Amino acid sequence: MPADLIVVGGGLAGSEAAWQAARRGLSVELWEMKPEHYSPAHRAPDLAELVCSNSLRAEATGNAVGLLKEEMRRLGSLVMRAADATRVPAGRALAVDRVAFSKWITRAVEGHPRIRLVRGLVRELPQEPLVVLATGPLTAPELAHALESLLGEQRLYFYDAISPTVWADSLDLGRIFRASRYGEAGEGDYLNIPLDREAYHAFVRGLLEAECVPLHPFERELYFEGCLPIEEMARRGPETLAHGPFKPVGLVDPRTGRRPFAVIQLRQEDRQGVLYNLVGCQTKLRIGEQRRLFRSLPGLERAVFARYGSVHRNTYVCAPRVLRPTLELRARPGLLLAGQMAGVEGYVESASLGLLAGIHAAFLARGEIPPLPPPETAHAALLRHLLESRPERFQPSNVTFGLFPPLEEAGGRAPKRERHRRLAARALAALAPYAAQVAPGEGS
Repeated sequence: MPADLIVVGGGLAGSEAAWQAARRGLSVELWEMKPEHYSPAHRAPDLAELVCSNSLRAEATGNAVGLLKEEMRRLGSLVMRAADATRVPAGRALAVDRVAFSKWITRAVEGHPRIRLVRGLVRELPQEPLVVLATGPLTAPELAHALESLLGEQRLYFYDAISPTVWADSLDLGRIFRASRYGEAGEGDYLNIPLDREAYHAFVRGLLEAECVPLHPFERELYFEGCLPIEEMARRGPETLAHGPFKPVGLVDPRTGRRPFAVIQLRQEDRQGVLYNLVGCQTKLRIGEQRRLFRSLPGLERAVFARYGSVHRNTYVCAPRVLRPTLELRARPGLLLAGQMAGVEGYVESASLGLLAGIHAAFLARGEIPPLPPPETAHAALLRHLLESRPERFQPSNVTFGLFPPLEEAGGRAPKRERHRRLAARALAALAPYAAQVAPGEGS
């Protein structure tokens, strides 16, 4: 029998979409190109592979992405179940063992009786009546061209960069201190490389002089502002990094009792603590330059790299021009977009769109209009960005409280932390009836 729904792409969004639709009674085929074909950033055959970082960012609901994660939990998210089951220490953030995380999702999807996993590269848009396209920012060129032809406009793109990862046993821990900002989480979940003014500026000079991997002549440099390569940030001013990813705020070197001029943090990548990621050090430097520069840092003199930083193209559509509120394409009802291709940025945001796409597909399969999340919620905030942004300035975005409807006048004048607390409380209260309305039937 033909499937009720085809989901193309087994990343975070596609896995979540397939899971949500199957929970609601649909038979689903999930098409994933790996291991037949790998993008430049992917390495493992499992579903939902995390390629840039192992962090799902802030955990507390006083942060917009923390609130989005809590909404996803209350809506039965597969990705959040996997993240909670495979988390590793990361202070106030939710970070996961990326290998265990992907394997957890792969087992869940393969074990679902209404999901059939099909391996192979998809080169054309499926013609079935109900399809979720969740091929991510690294969509295969043939499929991206097919989508471009359907939309009748040139696709947009930008570049996203990956931070290097090093083996823990290659670090000199005598020159690195363990701490989280403001002394949270006891001993601390991060390794910190302290830099004085001279060492920091020497590193910045090295970045400016280093050779990068060139872009193709026909490609424009258009980076996502939330994930700029460190060499690009260094070009914006000598102390840009010290006020950005290398900011020392809330950190005191226990050996000196003082706050360093700058700090480079390393975050645990796996449960065993054998791999560490250089936080905020995404880069497109050549491999030899990465070895030279990062090994010039205190404690990294003998660092062994498990993965070098790299740069890759991210493809996305101009959502305000092409999407309906249901995430269907205006040009082809029944074809839904999910994940970063739809115009959001970040693991959590991508998975949340997959969650919505799966729920919407279940309603569409029954000939019903899908209910939309209440406007007060983080999910609605993301939809607002996709649907109401100015098309000529549209760019993928993370979820932020700036996308939420403002509080009533009295609450709007409260301090920022209190405003965010009230926005989160309002969102979760509004989510409850929606969650009940879209919940799967008993036994699903």
